Amino acid sequence: MTYSVMSLFAGVGGIDLGFEMTGAFKTVWANEFDKNAAITYQENFENELVVEDIHNLNPDDVPDVDVLLAGFPCQAFSVAGYRKGFEDERGDLFFETLRFIKEKQPQVVFLENVKNLVGHDNGNTFRVIHEALEYHGYHVKYQVLNAKDYGNIPQNRERIYIVGFKDREAYKNFDFPNPVPLTTKLTDVIDFTSKIEDKFYYTEDKYAFYPKLNEAIISQDTVYQWRRQYVRANKSNVVPTLTANMGTGGHNVPLILSDNGIRKLTPKECFNVQGYPEDYKLPEMAISHLYKQAGNSVVVPVIYRIAQNILEAIEESKMNTSKSKQQVELFSI
Repeated sequence: MTYSVMSLFAGVGGIDLGFEMTGAFKTVWANEFDKNAAITYQENFENELVVEDIHNLNPDDVPDVDVLLAGFPCQAFSVAGYRKGFEDERGDLFFETLRFIKEKQPQVVFLENVKNLVGHDNGNTFRVIHEALEYHGYHVKYQVLNAKDYGNIPQNRERIYIVGFKDREAYKNFDFPNPVPLTTKLTDVIDFTSKIEDKFYYTEDKYAFYPKLNEAIISQDTVYQWRRQYVRANKSNVVPTLTANMGTGGHNVPLILSDNGIRKLTPKECFNVQGYPEDYKLPEMAISHLYKQAGNSVVVPVIYRIAQNILEAIEESKMNTSKSKQQVELFSI
């Protein structure tokens, strides 16, 4: 059986992709506000995508689905943001998500956000979200997972994942994935050997702070960042958390020592670091947009592993329900 999926704040489709990789979930309708992200999404998915502000959408115009996905924008809850939470105008996007949940009543709700959501406003923000889902009939489990521990992806990226089930049996059956060893190397997602376009390299003639880079960036086992005044080395042999402003604020761009000089990661490498498959298409557009899309996205293998467990929980519940019905029928004969 294939379960129908609605995707809110779809971005470039990372959550959709993780669910569809199970072979049992299929996105039938999606919404995204950012026109450039929508272009990338449409390069890779064939389902209907409505490019519009969610405030202007009517749930009655959207098909009924089994599963609702929402990686609602997280800036209002991010450590890097202003920490205003629901007071920030972006904080109300959870309530827009809730509007669709309330009207469509999907069997499963899957939400993704920044780790800081849990502790924001002494836990009050998350409490509101948790209680709102329960009020509308969902049994909720949540966990903070790091990509390097749960996705076999060399990126230090912690996110909270929230799963709500209408069916209590499926809720009981569901567990988040166990940790897995990190066997994917930096060289599996980053090309240290090939000569690429000059625009990605840092050189003495282009950057006044190049001597500081040259002094500090000494190992191909480490990914670095220029932090305005100094070089930060990520010594755990993983990529630091990718951010949406990588392409605009130079201090946020992950840097490496390639065989051809010091350079920043390419957009394609950033998508690799998010676990996107090799055949995922990146359209021709300004690289700042692609950096933003990668930084705003999710680690696909983590999503896939959670989706796989959701599927098993649903299927086990259905199987047990079927057995119970058969037993009742036998006793009634």
